[in-house]
Amino acid sequence: MEVLLIFLEAVPECSEWTIVCTAPSKTFNLAGLQISNIWIPGEETRKRFVKEIDRCGYSQLNTLGLTASQAAYESGGEWLDQCREYLRGNLDFLRSFLEERLPQIKLVEPEGTYFAWLDCSGLGLCYRDLEVLVTRRAKLWLDAGHIFGHDSDQFQRVVLACPRATLQKALGQLETAVTEFESI
Repeated sequence: MEVLLIFLEAVPECSEWTIVCTAPSKTFNLAGLQISNIWIPGEETRKRFVKEIDRCGYSQLNTLGLTASQAAYESGGEWLDQCREYLRGNLDFLRSFLEERLPQIKLVEPEGTYFAWLDCSGLGLCYRDLEVLVTRRAKLWLDAGHIFGHDSDQFQRVVLACPRATLQKALGQLETAVTEFESI
């Protein structure tokens, strides 16, 4: 909110069309609670936004989401620190696993998210065969890179925000599938 105020003070002529949207979803892992923050300083723009929201039927607030967001913002600092540490541990585990047991797959280091990209080009598969390997052989549901654009065909996206045991099991399944594929 402070950044918005600084911006509007520096460029007041932008206030009528400025909209700032944020959410605690990713930071505090509250995505399932479907809550976000929307600041609209311009009165006319705010009225139009509210009218559209009402028209679409999204005017009802999620009480659990509101309560969880408030708790996260007011007293979630320690939890957030612990969560970040756990995510770093999952990233370290993933990195080590790939280096030691699946060197054909390279980790693309994340730059501030709990998603990790796996460069699977070392497997020498087209994106359809890679998808078969991941979904049918490894029995995993990762985000296939090709849905993010043609240049991402050789990538798979992994969510690190999970219990380490889940990550370990998934990587074991991937290792088995790759090993079986390479032995054919």
